[in-house]
Amino acid sequence: MIELNKFYIGESVEFMKENIPDNFIDLTVTSPPYDDLRKYNGFIFDYKSMADELYRVTKNGGVVVWIVGDKVKNGSETLLPYEQAQYFKSIGFNVHDTMIYQKNVMPFPEQTRYIQCFEYMYVFSKGKPLTHNMLKEKTKGYKPSKSSTQRNADGTTTTLKYEQGKEFRNRWNVWVYDVGYNKTTKDKIAYKHPAQFPEQLAQDHILSWSNEGNIILDPMCGAGTTCKMAYLNNRNFIGVDMSEEYIENICKPRLIEYGWKETLEFQQQVFRNR
Repeated sequence: MIELNKFYIGESVEFMKENIPDNFIDLTVTSPPYDDLRKYNGFIFDYKSMADELYRVTKNGGVVVWIVGDKVKNGSETLLPYEQAQYFKSIGFNVHDTMIYQKNVMPFPEQTRYIQCFEYMYVFSKGKPLTHNMLKEKTKGYKPSKSSTQRNADGTTTTLKYEQGKEFRNRWNVWVYDVGYNKTTKDKIAYKHPAQFPEQLAQDHILSWSNEGNIILDPMCGAGTTCKMAYLNNRNFIGVDMSEEYIENICKPRLIEYGWKETLEFQQQVFRNR
């Protein structure tokens, strides 16, 4: 059995094939290299092999959050995120939600297109998600009412004798985060990695699609953000990356700062509380 709450150095697809059992992972939160970044330390990323393995290791009812951006090449967007989403669906995943990660970015020099400020966050599920702890926010302009109206297909309206709407509602599926130095994370060591997503983004997905004691995977863990937020929110984690430099110089030191030890103590404690 693979040890939890550890980082592993290795090519992710081969690592999963050799070490992670079928139907083992509750939630994956990851961001693959894409477009010009697909060549990663000399390795060309194969998203199809990755998707196949993620489907195998994900539990029935489990979720994969796939965070990916598009890029303009030769004057056209590549549409690679759509291509990847279609493949995930073709092998059995449901596209449970297509979410947007909007970045508050610094203005760019004027171009012939509007400023690119978002990435896709595909929420793929293996069947119906077993866990869905929807994050809430206050409804803007909410006013209590004992009745409301509903528009019918023929254009007429019907008065409904119940309160419509609530003071708090599920968040929209466009999530906005400040990014940049000291915003993406306060951990200065993390900025040794060239590509990160915000800690709050990782935490929001972890809270939404998993419960305490669940197993969270990031097969391309990079700066260790998913693993850190899993650990701080009482989940187990498995972090895999082919770069020994990132694992040893960013991921491990980053978690040690928050009390993580490379032992089974946390794993055993969490499983006792399940």
